[in-house]
Amino acid sequence: MGDTDSVIPLPAPGPDGSRQPPAGTPGPWETADRAQAVRDGATGPEPPDPPHCPHCGLAGDRRATYTGQHVLLEPRLTVPAHLVPGGHRWHIDGNGTAWNGGLDEPMPGTTCRIPHQLACPGLTLEEVQPWRWLTSVRAYNALLARRRADEDGLLGELPDTG
Repeated sequence: MGDTDSVIPLPAPGPDGSRQPPAGTPGPWETADRAQAVRDGATGPEPPDPPHCPHCGLAGDRRATYTGQHVLLEPRLTVPAHLVPGGHRWHIDGNGTAWNGGLDEPMPGTTCRIPHQLACPGLTLEEVQPWRWLTSVRAYNALLARRRADEDGLLGELPDTG
């Protein structure tokens, strides 16, 4: 009949099964790295500008990401990843490309780099807000505590006022 080793590609079910994303469309991780770099303040000056922090003027370690953007990391500082707030853990691949570890718990013994902004003397911690996610958790818990206090303070029935 024919060659039994050949594979005939079939489109996936559904109306868009045979469509491919346009060339140059960023993958989900690329969008995440770019957004995380902006949240971290890790965006670095793009070449050919020198890799200096706009807040303090110190030189940082500028690294390209897989998205083609650049991040400004604290130079010569590698720290245990479990000590760094989630989302601020940057890793360097063997080819020198930086990528963000996200909010996932790091593997034991893992090290990472931090964005220069976390250690920048030109910014206060209020400006940097390394624990933004914790601030929102605290605000949510404060709301829950107020609701519970309100519920505990209610009487069984409202008094008859006449």
